Amino acid sequence: MASSLLSRQLAVCLQHNLRMGAPAAGCRYVSKTATKTMVEFEYDAPSMKTEVPGPRSKELAKQLGEIQNVGAVHFFCNYEESRGNYLVDADGNRMLDLYTQISSIPIGYNHPSLMKAMANPNNLSTFVNRPALGILPPENFPDKLIESLLSVAPTGMTRVQTMSCGSCSNENAFKAMFIWYKLKERGMRLPSEEESTSCMINQSPGSPNLSILSFMGAFHGRTMGCLATTHSKVIHKLDVPSFDWPVAPFPRLRYPLEEFARENAQEEDRCLEEVEDLIVKWRQKGKPVAGIVIEPIQAEGGDNHASPDFFLKLRSIARKHGCAFHVDEVQTGCGTTGKFWAHEHWGSDDPADVVSFSKKMLTGGYFYRDELQADKVELSLSHF
Repeated sequence: MASSLLSRQLAVCLQHNLRMGAPAAGCRYVSKTATKTMVEFEYDAPSMKTEVPGPRSKELAKQLGEIQNVGAVHFFCNYEESRGNYLVDADGNRMLDLYTQISSIPIGYNHPSLMKAMANPNNLSTFVNRPALGILPPENFPDKLIESLLSVAPTGMTRVQTMSCGSCSNENAFKAMFIWYKLKERGMRLPSEEESTSCMINQSPGSPNLSILSFMGAFHGRTMGCLATTHSKVIHKLDVPSFDWPVAPFPRLRYPLEEFARENAQEEDRCLEEVEDLIVKWRQKGKPVAGIVIEPIQAEGGDNHASPDFFLKLRSIARKHGCAFHVDEVQTGCGTTGKFWAHEHWGSDDPADVVSFSKKMLTGGYFYRDELQADKVELSLSHF
């Protein structure tokens, strides 16, 4: 979603340049409501001119409200005037952005290096032509992945699948875990005719009754599969059908940590015991757990933490029960915690089977181990 928006912005910018006969200096995009060219400068303090939302934002909210739902809109932004950690709204209020949008701005607004990269003619082709990377990638795509995403791959990860956003990254990671689980269960054999035909009408055995275990307070996205693993806010889930998948308690630690070491260890052990009980219970229900998904720090769920020992034991439980272990780093990845990946703080040389990313990475996708490569299935199905 973000990449397609950026593509449209760059395309409009390019059209402007061609029409005017010269490039607009530092042009990010051009529209009826944003005709200013980029000028490099910095802010050193907030500056408030109106209440928030101000009159202009309220006017725009009324206008947009005639087109789509604006219930979640806080205010409208002037991105051309925003710089670094400062976000400027449509009324000229300059605010210190402590949250980098929704953890999605890696090095501040209009960073010169990123602006330069976006204006690089070598990169323009990708944005203008918007290649279907899965079937018609550009010839430099392998090199681009090696020098970018794979250069920061989590420990033990040798592969990466690119996506557009956090939700679709997690959604497709879930699919990879399901396919991996069924491949193991079938002993790597070809699917039966019954499996191949039943999946087309959403029935078992082709559409198996598998599940993903998640945690209370988790947020993994708003698409249908991800929503079944999201448990942070009622508004996300109310009135939307969902899967019957297990939900385990996430530790609720007491602070200061050094004063409650014994109580917190007991709390984490309680949650781990519940995880194992749920895995057994769902297997008995005929809905075995194919994967466990967890955030290294629950972000939207309330800044909830657990110890490295908790995550390492959870990883061991996943191995014990034959579940894939998926670490969702959409919000915690890209240097937020002092290491590039938050799970690096666990000190493990085998932290996960899948690690998803998006937001501050300015792209989306998931890293994964060789054994979760789904093309083995697709190649086997080529005769159908």
